[in-house]
Amino acid sequence: MFATCAIAAAIAIGASGCTATQTPADAKAAAPSSDTGGSLKGDFGPPRGKEIKAALTSPPLVPPPVNRDYPAKVVVELDVVEKEMPISEGVSYTFWTFGGTVPGSFIRVRQGDTVQFHLRNMPDSKMPHNIDLHGVTGPGGGAASSFTAPGHVSRFTFKALNAGLYVYHCATAPVGMHVANGMYGLILVEPPEGLPKVDREYYVMQGDFYTAGKYREKGHQPFDMEKAIEEHPTYVLFNGAEGSLTGDKALKASTGETVRLFVGNGGPNLVSSFHVIGEIFDKVWYEGGTHFQENVQTTLIPAGGAAIMDFHVEVPGSYVLVDHSIFRAFNKGALAILKADGAERKDIYSGKEVDAVYIGDRAQPNMSAVATAAASAKTGELTLQEQIDAGKALFTGTCSTCHQPQGQGMEGVFPPLAKSDYIAADPKRVPGAILHGLVGPVKVNGKDYNSNMPPMSQLTDDEVANIATYVLNSWGNPGGRVSKDEAAAIRKQAPANASGGH
Repeated sequence: MFATCAIAAAIAIGASGCTATQTPADAKAAAPSSDTGGSLKGDFGPPRGKEIKAALTSPPLVPPPVNRDYPAKVVVELDVVEKEMPISEGVSYTFWTFGGTVPGSFIRVRQGDTVQFHLRNMPDSKMPHNIDLHGVTGPGGGAASSFTAPGHVSRFTFKALNAGLYVYHCATAPVGMHVANGMYGLILVEPPEGLPKVDREYYVMQGDFYTAGKYREKGHQPFDMEKAIEEHPTYVLFNGAEGSLTGDKALKASTGETVRLFVGNGGPNLVSSFHVIGEIFDKVWYEGGTHFQENVQTTLIPAGGAAIMDFHVEVPGSYVLVDHSIFRAFNKGALAILKADGAERKDIYSGKEVDAVYIGDRAQPNMSAVATAAASAKTGELTLQEQIDAGKALFTGTCSTCHQPQGQGMEGVFPPLAKSDYIAADPKRVPGAILHGLVGPVKVNGKDYNSNMPPMSQLTDDEVANIATYVLNSWGNPGGRVSKDEAAAIRKQAPANASGGH
């Protein structure tokens, strides 16, 4: 599985909070044989050496490689914990978990190991639970042997016959409800030779969640069985919470490193179209199995499935991990960040080289008001009405698609500009948002918004002033006027909630 290579050296936990670096492989790993023999050739005899207690890690961390050339008896101790945690800012949910996290603890063993599995259900749990590991050969994947009431512990043993990356989940009825509440995780069964060496490894798992309230509706939200049955999730998330892998919690890497992602999909319903914006996967071990595909842009991960993907980081910056069923990313929460530090590589990626005006059919007479305002500005005779007229024409071509022609916005996505208490509280917010963008959360007219408006920094100071003046004097807003000089000053002062542009 995963290509033949030397046994990977143990990874120490790095200061960044991730599994730390290893020396990259010196030689290209050979492709696996076409037939590994599967479970028929996966029994490498009885366990040898001392009994080993498995080192379990919470996401996004991954335990170090097995680094053994013999099968062992490995003891896995996993706790079921029912706990209330944030699912989004200001929104809580009662998750059912393996190990107190969503997804559950990452388990790493070696093909041929004998695994003694202990499942403890905490005494304060409300429900019995069990575990079905897709890496187990046996009825129910261990589910029948691990049914555990609150305050009890169950034990069963299995032989890890097949190498691969496998999902585990609760299989207590109603199964869908237990899975939807966060009861899933990954177990990696390494091939005997280990995996190709990389610098960093991370654990990411997608899941769809069904709350009674709407997306980002505040307060404690209960599970909604009807939404789950109809497969209409409120949230689609990585690692159990919106923003779980962004900001200070973003994944980290450096240029010149190879990153490996162990990505699972707990479901319970949706298939994931997993993609990293700005990267191409050098290798993807699709469906978590033996063979890899190379040079992959987006890979499908079924509910209850997994994949392993490696990519080399050449260019610094922020890379966005998404489900490329794209509304899930930007409107349901399936978004994470990998922050890569290092020197610029202009030979690989230049950044913006040209920002020229191209107006296409936005010419005369459509833009005559803009030309009139520009001419008056040169003579110092620009009137308020000329600014408003020019701003209207510019707003129509720049802003109206998102904020709508009458400034009404789109509920839950783009805040309204019409009769906006957010604007009334500080009219300078209008040119500021145009120039620097805006990353939420913000509250407008009593409703919460948390989108990412990109900066319109390509606009001139005159254009920014005219659009802002038009907005301030339209749709019941307080009026007022923004000058070119004011726009120029605001351009130099990026606020804390400015957008990075994506």
